[in-house]
Amino acid sequence: MFGVAHAQNFPTRPVTLVVPYPTAGAADIFGRSIAQAMETTLKQPVIVENKPGAAGNVGLTQVARSKPDGYTIGLGTIGTQAINQFLYTQMQFDPATDLVPIALVSTTPNVLVVAANSPWKNLGDVLAAARAAKDKKLSYGTPGIGSSPHLTGAYFEAMAGVELLHVPFKGVSASMPALIGGQIDLLFDNLSGSIAQIKDGSRVRGIAVTSLERSPMLPTLPSFAEDGVKGFDVTAWFAIYAPKGTPQPVMDKLIEAARVGLKSEQVIKAYERLAAVPGNLFGPDLAKFEAGERAKWGKLIKERDIKAQ
Repeated sequence: MFGVAHAQNFPTRPVTLVVPYPTAGAADIFGRSIAQAMETTLKQPVIVENKPGAAGNVGLTQVARSKPDGYTIGLGTIGTQAINQFLYTQMQFDPATDLVPIALVSTTPNVLVVAANSPWKNLGDVLAAARAAKDKKLSYGTPGIGSSPHLTGAYFEAMAGVELLHVPFKGVSASMPALIGGQIDLLFDNLSGSIAQIKDGSRVRGIAVTSLERSPMLPTLPSFAEDGVKGFDVTAWFAIYAPKGTPQPVMDKLIEAARVGLKSEQVIKAYERLAAVPGNLFGPDLAKFEAGERAKWGKLIKERDIKAQ
């Protein structure tokens, strides 16, 4: 039993943050940035352990099965917390009940991109072309089936009443060259993966961001909502969690460490480089946000019969 004294003294040794994705990617950078920033309040090292596999499910399963003492926490995403359970039949944890939300770490919109030589200059052009394409659907690339950009594309189809052809790739490193080379018509990607190419402008053109408001990182790029698809609102997000049963005094300390850390200049600057902003939801407020995300994406996945491959 994790006693009151232990909870009050927490932490007396290093905390491990499991990142369920490989090193050097956006999730890893988000995780390492907040881990380092939390150390100031916790007064203990927060050590990042990368545990990739099964679209994040492997690492989060480890967290869910860890001792609920606050010394093992994990980085979850829109995928692990709101999408995967509707795609994978062999989930080893329930994101709604086996993990307790600490803090929303960061949010970043997705973005629709076309090649620089594309005839389409804005979302209206894309919509008109999609509606006119009867025999040969416009194709859109994404980093893979079940990814946030893939579901953004499916959501766009549903909201705009158009039909597109999804072409999954193994990451944006494969899908971006296909767009530039003319193998696909459109690309949906996390803004962080495409922002450098969009700003450069020589090979691709940004069409619109998927968040309700424009991104401060690309203020000239309109949102889907303002450019023809009313109410469209999609952001990729990252958050940290503890195992179910973690004592509330420990949760309170973890939440406070995250709250302070997310306001630090080092986190803000690190996230800026990835076209992301620090999160501002903690504990029960994050749980409520998650429930809405699960309802939204679960409905879309079932209606469009999207399956993991």
